[in-house]
Amino acid sequence: MPHASRPSPWPSWSRPLGPGGRWSRRRFLGASAAALAAGAVGPGASQARAHAAAPDWAGLRERWLRLLLGTGFDAGAEPYASRLARLGDRARQLRAAMDPRDGSLFPGHPFDPPSGITQSYVRLAVMAEAYRQPGTGVTGDKGLAEAAVTGLAHLHTRVYHPGTERYGNWWEWQIGSPLALLDTLTLLHGETGTAVREDGLRAIDHFLPESVFDEYTGTSTGANRVDFCRVYALRGILGEAPAKTALAAASLSPVFPYVTEGDGLYRDGSFIQHTWVPYSGTYGYVLLDGLGRLFTLLDGTEWEITDPNRQVVHDSVERAYAPLVHDGLMMDSVSGRAISRGVLRQDPEGILLSDHTRGHQLAAAVALLGGAAAPAERRRWNALVRGWIARDTALPVLTDRQFGVADLARLHAVAEEDGETAPGPVGHRLFPAMARAVHRRPGWCANIAMASDRVAYYEAGNGENPRGWHTGAGMLYWWGPEGTLDTYGDHFWPTVDWYRLPGTTVSTKRLPDNAGGEWGEPKPAERWAGGATDGEFAAVGQHLAGLESTLTAVKSWFCVDDAVVCLGAGITARDGVPVETVYDNRNLGAAAPELTVDGARRPAAPGVTRTRAGARWAHLAGHGGWVWPDGTGLRVRHEERTGAWSDINEGSTTDRVTRRYLTLWTDHGTDPRGAAYSYLLMPGASAREVAVRAADRRWMTVDANTARQQAVTVPGLGLTAANFHAPGTVGDLTVDRPASVLVRAEPSRTTFCVAGPARTGEPVELVWDRPVAAVLEVDEGVEVLAAGPRLRLRVSTGTAGATLTCTVLAR
Repeated sequence: MPHASRPSPWPSWSRPLGPGGRWSRRRFLGASAAALAAGAVGPGASQARAHAAAPDWAGLRERWLRLLLGTGFDAGAEPYASRLARLGDRARQLRAAMDPRDGSLFPGHPFDPPSGITQSYVRLAVMAEAYRQPGTGVTGDKGLAEAAVTGLAHLHTRVYHPGTERYGNWWEWQIGSPLALLDTLTLLHGETGTAVREDGLRAIDHFLPESVFDEYTGTSTGANRVDFCRVYALRGILGEAPAKTALAAASLSPVFPYVTEGDGLYRDGSFIQHTWVPYSGTYGYVLLDGLGRLFTLLDGTEWEITDPNRQVVHDSVERAYAPLVHDGLMMDSVSGRAISRGVLRQDPEGILLSDHTRGHQLAAAVALLGGAAAPAERRRWNALVRGWIARDTALPVLTDRQFGVADLARLHAVAEEDGETAPGPVGHRLFPAMARAVHRRPGWCANIAMASDRVAYYEAGNGENPRGWHTGAGMLYWWGPEGTLDTYGDHFWPTVDWYRLPGTTVSTKRLPDNAGGEWGEPKPAERWAGGATDGEFAAVGQHLAGLESTLTAVKSWFCVDDAVVCLGAGITARDGVPVETVYDNRNLGAAAPELTVDGARRPAAPGVTRTRAGARWAHLAGHGGWVWPDGTGLRVRHEERTGAWSDINEGSTTDRVTRRYLTLWTDHGTDPRGAAYSYLLMPGASAREVAVRAADRRWMTVDANTARQQAVTVPGLGLTAANFHAPGTVGDLTVDRPASVLVRAEPSRTTFCVAGPARTGEPVELVWDRPVAAVLEVDEGVEVLAAGPRLRLRVSTGTAGATLTCTVLAR
């Protein structure tokens, strides 16, 4: 049974591309030595180090065993007893199925492609774990251990040895297979014998030479570098080779610092892998989980990770990861091609991998990392984990079938610990470096996914996610009442219409699978993606250019207290096909919620598209509503959609699934010129609340909605929000360069939040044509040029897309 203590037994995150930063091995080995010489310390440094003494190899092996097997659980109690029994059953099945031949070890898993090698090692790791864990029914079964050792010897003899040159996917040879091999050698350390162990270690040395650490570039960055270090740390421990473990520890240093381009963690909380792809939910999780294991393994030893930049990783729990977890799920907008995996064909249990399972993996990684954290950090993180556990009602965390006993035990320990349970957060987070935004209000959450010349439309590769074309075209995910928590996790991706993703404006031109290329290559030429926020509300925008299309447009989202105000303008194309803006495409699950349009119930008419001219509002029971201030030609379609995960992932099940959808959209016509739209999304609102908002023409004014400027004012909030796609004036605001501006007026102060989403580094001069009595405070980078009859600011927005603020006392 797959779980987070082992590499995934299926093709995983692979082939990182792009330059990242170049960090030579000489440089970071030198930096590590300097840090040690200077007496830098980490969380476990209070334990005395006996540098002259031989390392406690047996003790280190035992540490890794505890990470693999878990501690503090009752093997006879649930949820562990049934989990262990299934593990034993699986091990028996694998032992019976093992059939060593020249080109395979297990039927159906040939050594070419090399995923079959990884599959074979993972199966041996399952057998080894069942042998070591209590309560499996095969605990201590010598025949099972001998079968696993026979399998190791066969793999070495036939394929995984220094005489073989790599073929196919590099990941299988350098990460997938060695991690599973090393876990098996650890679990069966007393049973393998020296020869089998040394054969495995020599093979790893061949396929993953020390030269992978020479430069921090190519495949040796981010999460992949962490996995390389994990291989070397264990290889050193099992081979009692201190230089290997020392190299692993030192080679982590380039992973820690914030980056400004390429792979890694950014200061704004973004995480990028493959140079252009937001990947917090998969590669980012792998990085966090791997570092948690290495910190736990090495803390208190002579190889303890003492680099002070280690704190960046600790800070990332709350800055980079937690903001992307909603009630236990990890948002799909940061999971790349993993969204297409669903039910993997090789999974004997048929577990559905979804935003929930990825969120749970992140929770387990945070619980693990907490063991190597300072007490105050650990208390805060455990409170977060308890909150995620308490609020995920769609897929309970503590019985999630993806987990093995070790992760379950850690999560149960956190859940049962005395301490606070963190409530769901409220506020806004922008991630400029990966063109993502998260808006949270009491009872609901929204997530916006954009693309730019720095952030890919989508990623395909390894036969995965070939139709993710429009996931970066302003897709707007949202969750409202409890029943909507599984909107995107319940077989959404194999059944949704990929040309009608929620929130997107798209040309209906048909696209081939993998359009634009693989591995994050498809990117628009447009730079403008991002926005400005004060941490509560936000102005977010995107210059949209269609993938393999002539479509261009500007899109804005103004995120306020009970709504997301969505504007689009300058919608122009000449593809010879209609262009549509998709207000929503809701996965209705098993329910049949009532739809109301302009006060009239609209019973479902499956497969029929109906049009309502001049529609002002709509409401979907149990979900929320939409308001069109100027009316819209609303298209409504209820339909059942059927698909298989194998349609979008070569490694996934061919079983067909059907889900019911409600799609709301407008047709801008064929080859529109300068078309526009405006609407409000109100998650969780009642039909009455939506109707009242539609009737209240004073709640909001649209100050501009053109290809040059988009802006709204919400008087009741004292809010004006504007995206200037070009220099110009809207109301009292004028800017001389493209910018996002948020103005919050309170009785005692007015605050200006300014950002440059194009990230050119050129300063923005802003004029507010109102009198100012005093300037109260300004951020570094904001220069007050004049204050009095009017306010003039020069804002050096920089190249990171950060928001800078100025607060004044208005007259």
